[in-house]
Amino acid sequence: MTLLRLARPLAIVASILMLGESALAQLQLTPQTADTPSKTSKSVKTKPIKPAPKTAAKPAPAPDAKADAPAPDDPNADLVYGAYQRGLYKTAFDLAMKRAQENKDPAAMSMLGELYANSLGIKRDYGKAIEWYQRAADLGDREAMFALAMLRISGHGGTPDRAVAVKLLASSAKLGEPKAAYNLALLYMDGQTLPQDFKRAAELLRFAADAGSPEAQYALATFYKEGTGVEKNLYKSVRLLQAASLAGNVDAEVEYAIALFNGTGTEKNEAAAVSLLRKAARQNSAIAQNRLARVLVTGMGAPVDKVEGLKWHIVAKTAGKGDLMLDEAMAQATSEERDKAQSAARRWLGLK
Repeated sequence: MTLLRLARPLAIVASILMLGESALAQLQLTPQTADTPSKTSKSVKTKPIKPAPKTAAKPAPAPDAKADAPAPDDPNADLVYGAYQRGLYKTAFDLAMKRAQENKDPAAMSMLGELYANSLGIKRDYGKAIEWYQRAADLGDREAMFALAMLRISGHGGTPDRAVAVKLLASSAKLGEPKAAYNLALLYMDGQTLPQDFKRAAELLRFAADAGSPEAQYALATFYKEGTGVEKNLYKSVRLLQAASLAGNVDAEVEYAIALFNGTGTEKNEAAAVSLLRKAARQNSAIAQNRLARVLVTGMGAPVDKVEGLKWHIVAKTAGKGDLMLDEAMAQATSEERDKAQSAARRWLGLK
């Protein structure tokens, strides 16, 4: 589902789930708690999900992309979204305005809010975005309610108002919007805007996870792993990590890889684990890069490739994920191996 740029991320992170150092002899890829304790008793890495147009099923391509448009003679075709998908934002605006004014179409009103909020085909105007989102929300459009809540939280178009945002998120979630349920769960986890309630957060995350939200699946997996708001269940945790991983959630890919490598809550499969670590490493996960470096340097789980392993160590270290064991491996490497690893790391980082 398209994630739009309506608001900066919420400052709602209960705590960050860190993947820690482990016994070199076994190369256990086991998570550890964060160095700095959070005010919450459990840890989960969370990110707010931002709004998307009501009819969106996939990200809109660039303006010059060749996307299939609805056939003009199809009375059921969504011409507004067809234009939006092809990057013809001015056309989408004109069509949406016509439908909003003549047919009182809430989906068209929500699209106008999207276009105004993101300066697509028209000058950005948060005031007008809020106006159109509000009109659509008043007609029961759950996507508009969610988008309006995110604007109220960010303060775009006016003073931030989390109380109003919470009501909008609750209404949107009640109407079945998974993004609203997920973001409402974050507020219950944070315990500032709403009283901290992990059980209620878990219920909301479960709804969003069942609807296919990879972010909610990952967060709920952590709940099940730690027994936060739910009864501890490693099997359910791993199944959720698997689902989120298949949907491309990088944090879930790393955690699922660790579960596979260690055989925790699932059958042990080192080959699949290393494959996932490679994928996550290429997506710039410093934790995956560090774990992959350990695997390649020690040869536990994959054939030894010291140069490639040290390359990932350098890259991970650049992102703040150092490793004393790998520092020692770097010191013990030949000058040729170090030079090759450093050269490969520079290429990956885009440095000369």
